Amino acid sequence: MTGPEIGVDVGGTFTDVSLYVDDTLVTAKVPTTEQDQSVGVLEGIRKACERAGVAPERVETFVHAMTVSVNALLEREGAKTALVTTAGFRDVLEIARQDRPALYDLEAEKPAPLVPRRRRFELAERATSEGVEDPVDPDDVRDLAAEIRDCDAESVAVCLLHAYAHPENERRVAEILREELDVPVSASHEVLPEFREYERTATTVVDAYVTPVIEGYLGRLTDRATKEGLPEPRVMQANGGLATADTVRDRAVETTMSGPAAGVVGAAATVDGDVVTFDMGGTSSDVSVVRDGAVERTAEAEVGDVPIGTPMVDVNTVGAGGGSIAWTDAGGALRVGPESAGADPGPACYGNGGRRPTVTDANVVLGYIGPETALGGELTIDVDAARAALDRLAEEAGLEGPEAAARGVFRVANATMTRAIRSVTVERGYDPREFGLVAFGGAGPMHAAALADGLDISRVVVPAPAGVLSAYGLLAADETHDALRTVKTPLAEADPDALRSVYADLADEVREDASDPGALRLERAADCRYAGQSFELTVPVDDVDREVIERRFHERHEERYGYRLEEPVELVTLRLTGTIDRSAPTLHHEGGGAATVGTRAAHFPEHGTVTATVYDRAALAPGATVDGPAVLEQAESTTVVPPDWTGTVRRDGALVLERDADAEVDEDE
Repeated sequence: MTGPEIGVDVGGTFTDVSLYVDDTLVTAKVPTTEQDQSVGVLEGIRKACERAGVAPERVETFVHAMTVSVNALLEREGAKTALVTTAGFRDVLEIARQDRPALYDLEAEKPAPLVPRRRRFELAERATSEGVEDPVDPDDVRDLAAEIRDCDAESVAVCLLHAYAHPENERRVAEILREELDVPVSASHEVLPEFREYERTATTVVDAYVTPVIEGYLGRLTDRATKEGLPEPRVMQANGGLATADTVRDRAVETTMSGPAAGVVGAAATVDGDVVTFDMGGTSSDVSVVRDGAVERTAEAEVGDVPIGTPMVDVNTVGAGGGSIAWTDAGGALRVGPESAGADPGPACYGNGGRRPTVTDANVVLGYIGPETALGGELTIDVDAARAALDRLAEEAGLEGPEAAARGVFRVANATMTRAIRSVTVERGYDPREFGLVAFGGAGPMHAAALADGLDISRVVVPAPAGVLSAYGLLAADETHDALRTVKTPLAEADPDALRSVYADLADEVREDASDPGALRLERAADCRYAGQSFELTVPVDDVDREVIERRFHERHEERYGYRLEEPVELVTLRLTGTIDRSAPTLHHEGGGAATVGTRAAHFPEHGTVTATVYDRAALAPGATVDGPAVLEQAESTTVVPPDWTGTVRRDGALVLERDADAEVDEDE
């Protein structure tokens, strides 16, 4: 690293900044500017640079993770998108997979497709998996372009039948539409050349839906960065790797889940072995799994009830964050989230006019956050406002006072997050007791030990930059590009030379996007399944050896599902990942000063209200130990150490919490 590097992660409540200069990590946190996130990004950069005594123009690397695309999806505020598809397939988005969102709800309705029927257009053409049967008529495409222009479309998605295998027709349609229209055009053979018509169409539509939003945002951000003397930002993709702004503009769909991916990468850079990552921010909580130091990925994600088939870090997100609002349902039961108080007005304890109770307000009432705590280094705490909000909730829920309501909110939020962790461990065939838990985000370290108790996890790691770990993860991330192609053939009949040829083509694709093609490290993989199955498992491919691929698939299937079959194996999709390795910034921690700053009454399940020692975490030197009950405060996050837990500070500043071997576990937590 030759010069200062800065990473900025935009969250729903806060924008986090990590600046690495002269072997020192300087952090900052500012409220997210919801109307235009780029404003808050620059405010955070200025704040971090001022703390470090570094002029912005000295920064050599600017890396960014954002929520622009995922917000557009969740809030349905993307571009007016038109869809062009093969005649007879206009309603693929509407039909979907015919899954019922609520099996026993007779009035349940699926969310409306991103493209209304009046902006879906059919084209006479036909390709099969064997080849093109009916080519497109260029005049028909030009006539279609006029119709699209008249419907005020701001982007176009093109998804023709079997274009994943034979894209000639689709390529011609996209070329003509790009000539005739002054809007972005997304083609499925470029976005996701993979079979399964619905998923391919949905992913291509998402790309078209968010592309104008991403282009506008990156344009504003780049302009502001240039005026500050900063370099053009490089962007975190959902696959956990970085890409240039130009690459992201061409593949906007790959920016979904950008921020959560950065957090998982940051966690993987600070721990070894098998861990569950737990990122609790202001709006939501994200959980994932790291095995043997490698981030797990998936190509079967769903964002805002829309399937996305591009590779991404395997993250499960639930609407339980520090700003999640607590409420009572029609039956009087206590609920938490998914609605959030956001950054403005935020939780009641922020003192910005918020009145509805949140998880953060509950943590204030429980004593985990004190009146002297400065959230984000700036926001002071209004304890009276938090108690008033929880008192109103207590009346609604029939509970005795704000303390009882706070305990209920804490347990309900933890139950939601525990289910999320089980979904990425138990439901995948993993025993959570064999994993550590890495906790980060502004609120994650407050809840981590309680979650670990409920899952019988005995070790929790809270990295030194826990409150801004996603921003640190941006500095630790490699540059990564993915390419794939469906081949769909019995493995025993696959021609190894033909497969090598496909991998060679995929390698050429990733080289086109790489900033330094010569530095790429290529990894091959294949999606396989037993003949007759509907879904696949991905296995690594070191060399195109059919016996090795088959053996690895049997082993993977048995690991995931507990059994293997004596059935033929089908080779479905070939995948290739190109990576340019970057070194993670080295974290150093010295500590010093007065570590103990006082005591505070705090409530813990199974222990009641006890006196907890309050520490300045930054002052704890490597090797220092902390016995619970304790609260460790730092600028961007707070760590809670319950009774029966002990923390030790590592050389890099990470706090390792371990439960006493004789402590009883609260199985209902």
